[in-house]
Amino acid sequence: MTKVITVQYLNDTIEKLQKIDKGDWIDLRAAYDYTIKKGEFTLIHLGVAMKLPDGYEAHLAPRSSTYSKYGVIQANSVGVVDNSYCGPSDWWYFPAIALEKDVEI
Repeated sequence: MTKVITVQYLNDTIEKLQKIDKGDWIDLRAAYDYTIKKGEFTLIHLGVAMKLPDGYEAHLAPRSSTYSKYGVIQANSVGVVDNSYCGPSDWWYFPAIALEKDVEI
């Protein structure tokens, strides 16, 4: 049986989601430009809200290159979004901490 994920985009400038070529993941991107000072925490808006099928959850995890490319880590290591977080204002965020330097995302 096919499962449906309904995606709401923040606006028309957000790149539409698509599965990566290798593996079963979907890359998410920042909806805005961010400047994070060394040692600071910020929530990076990912530009999407989703309704997952009943009984399913999504995992938000940084790619292996996120730290080497941007110098940020995900504050909660892995974010879990269950299917109850599905309202029109339940936007998805990446909780980022800049560890070594100021960073532009």
